[in-house]
Amino acid sequence: MTRINTNTSSLVAQGRLNKVNNDLQTSLTRLSTGLRINSGKDDPAGLIASESLRSDITSLNKAISNTNRASQIVATADSALGQVGSLLNNVRGLVVEAANKGALSDSEIAANQLQIDSSLEAINRIANTTSFQGRKLLDGSLDYLTQAGTNFSAVKDLKIDQANLGASGSLAVSVDVTSAATQGKVEVGGVVNSVTGVAATGGVTFSKTTAATGATSTLNISQTVAGTKSATTAAVTLTGGTAAGGSFTLETKADTDAFNGATVNVSTVAAGNFSSITVDGTNVNVVLEEGKTLDEITLELAGHGQFTFTGTGTNDIEAAHSAVPGAFDNLGAEATTKSASILVTGPATGGPTNFDVEIVDDLVDPNAAPVASFGSGKITVRVNDGGATSLEAIAQAIGQVEGYSATVTDADNINYINLDTIGTGPTANAAETVTQGAKTNAVAASTQNATIRLTSKTTGVVTSNVSFASSASPLSVTVDSGTGNVAVNVSNAGNTNLSDIVSAINNQGTYTAEIVTGNTLTAFGTGTTSTASNFTGGVAAVAGGITNDAVFELVGKNGSEVFNVKAGTAVSELVTQINLVSDSTGVSASVDSSNKLTLTSTEYGSDAFVDLRVVSEASTGTFTTALGTGGARNTGSDIVAKINGAEANGKGNSLSINTSSLALNLTVDSGSSQDFSFTINGGGATFQLGGDLVSNQQARVGIGSVSTARLGGASGRLFQLASGESASLGTDAALASRIVDEAISSVSNLRGRLGAFQATTLESNLVSLGDTVNNLTEAESSIRDADFASESARLTRAQILIQSATSVLGIANQSPQNVLGLLR
Repeated sequence: MTRINTNTSSLVAQGRLNKVNNDLQTSLTRLSTGLRINSGKDDPAGLIASESLRSDITSLNKAISNTNRASQIVATADSALGQVGSLLNNVRGLVVEAANKGALSDSEIAANQLQIDSSLEAINRIANTTSFQGRKLLDGSLDYLTQAGTNFSAVKDLKIDQANLGASGSLAVSVDVTSAATQGKVEVGGVVNSVTGVAATGGVTFSKTTAATGATSTLNISQTVAGTKSATTAAVTLTGGTAAGGSFTLETKADTDAFNGATVNVSTVAAGNFSSITVDGTNVNVVLEEGKTLDEITLELAGHGQFTFTGTGTNDIEAAHSAVPGAFDNLGAEATTKSASILVTGPATGGPTNFDVEIVDDLVDPNAAPVASFGSGKITVRVNDGGATSLEAIAQAIGQVEGYSATVTDADNINYINLDTIGTGPTANAAETVTQGAKTNAVAASTQNATIRLTSKTTGVVTSNVSFASSASPLSVTVDSGTGNVAVNVSNAGNTNLSDIVSAINNQGTYTAEIVTGNTLTAFGTGTTSTASNFTGGVAAVAGGITNDAVFELVGKNGSEVFNVKAGTAVSELVTQINLVSDSTGVSASVDSSNKLTLTSTEYGSDAFVDLRVVSEASTGTFTTALGTGGARNTGSDIVAKINGAEANGKGNSLSINTSSLALNLTVDSGSSQDFSFTINGGGATFQLGGDLVSNQQARVGIGSVSTARLGGASGRLFQLASGESASLGTDAALASRIVDEAISSVSNLRGRLGAFQATTLESNLVSLGDTVNNLTEAESSIRDADFASESARLTRAQILIQSATSVLGIANQSPQNVLGLLR
């Protein structure tokens, strides 16, 4: 069928040409970029896989960079630690050299100490200055932070190597101790202890009981009776002169008898000089100013402190005036004061410790008898209001209160009191006061005692008795020569001082005596009881020690020593010999109350042991009898514990654990079995060694401070080796040696741990990451990169197809023209 409106062949050719053009463009893009996938439409699934692999590769490349950086940090720290280790080795040598005190002078040892001080300063400087890009490595800033928990004081040393703190940033650590570390121990019983003879003692105990007394309170009454005493005066008349004289009087300003009968002398002084009054012994001298009147002189002398001057006369005073000496009048009777007291005594038992006494006048009836009562810590006596009450009546009223009594004392002629009105009743013209006087506290019943101890002057077992008696005979001490019984006799007339009894016993000569307890009782007399005790405690001398000559070897962790001891050697001597060399054997000796010799390793754990080997001894000898032929050996045990539920490695008193979440070493108190806990709150150095931010792709390392304040171990810290400290060369070189050894061990362990971390964790991580990156890169390339051979073939094919499609399209476009042939 021939049509011209629709050229189907042309349309087909165009479609194929467009497709081939697209294929050509795709091939050209891939060949020019080298990538098979240039956009999501090229391969959606492949693009997703490729981008995921690219992300992994990028992260892993950064992890490789992180690992290299971590390795550089560890290398820096290791280099500094190597210097610290070198300094510690030098210090170790100086300590050993200084121990050679027999060959070194004091100045040489002092020089060694100076070198040690310098080395300690250098170690501190290294600890504080070693850094990597500004971060300090050895000052403790990369160490883990801990918070003490239950029984944490039992931990003597703690080093945390690594801890996974998780998302919370903390890790609780619980240590459950199943069994404590023990020491090796060998016990040797049956050693007879030498006993020194002991003198027997006896004695006499004396006792005297004093009854209880009640509290007392005194009420003081005072009455002052007014007298007729008044001021005294002296009158003087002036005569002579051209003008008539006058007269004046002197009056004392106070009630005093100082001027009784005193003479008043008068003289004049020239005008312009002040008038005056002076006292000279029994003379009162009055000087009058000439030209002044007595009225004016009265004004002049108005302020005198002792006298009042009163003059009468308006004529001027002249030198020609004379006066007849006057005299002061005698004073009248003076006021008198009388006193009395009422002593009130409380109950001997069950009463108050102390109390007050007061009198209240509130009884309306003037004839009412006084009434007394106790309350609120005081005795209150109510008397009549407005009348007089006798002191005896008041005392009788107080005596009506249960347990209380009263007595009027020091009456001094005071029989009545009247609190309302002065000048009425039996004590007329009396000024009266009633005050609380002295008080004494109640005293409980007490017992005084003392003991005289008698000691025999002869040691050994003594079976004699002591007897004590009193009679009309004088003080005497007798001793029965056969039985040793002691009889002490004192006179029952009066008191006998205990010191005299002691002297009498000492003078007898068989026993010595002394007052040993009590000492509150000083004499034997009425009311004193005595109890004699028989002699006890006498011990006869006993020869002790091991039973036969013996040769034994003592072996411990540190070495061995051979001991050659003779029969009769005391257990205390054995202890001394063994302990003298305990540092070289690692075994110490002690003895208990039962005289048992105990040999104990100085250290704890399975490495610590005591091996006592009997080399030579009779079969009945002390060591062979106690231990059997050959001797005995015993080994200590290590601590057993779990840390956060995982079994920890125990060595002596030390525990260690190394898991993915926690690695630490710690030492507890010697032989401690306490459970304890603590919390790791942060710190440590965290290294990102993987491509993902998860804990199992991170490594955590704790790097503790290597300053002298932190380096050391259970024996102490390195700073103690400095001058003047407890482990300086001049103080304790042995302690210094132990501390340096522990410090060297700490630094070596830290270097080893960091080296292991660098060699195994970091370097293996680098190899693993490199291989992974290579594999991922190859996988990503296989997905995304273009295959040039294949793409070149596709390009050639597309080019050929385009040429072919173009030709076909040209032919298809010419086909409709063939219709014109039909129209011709």
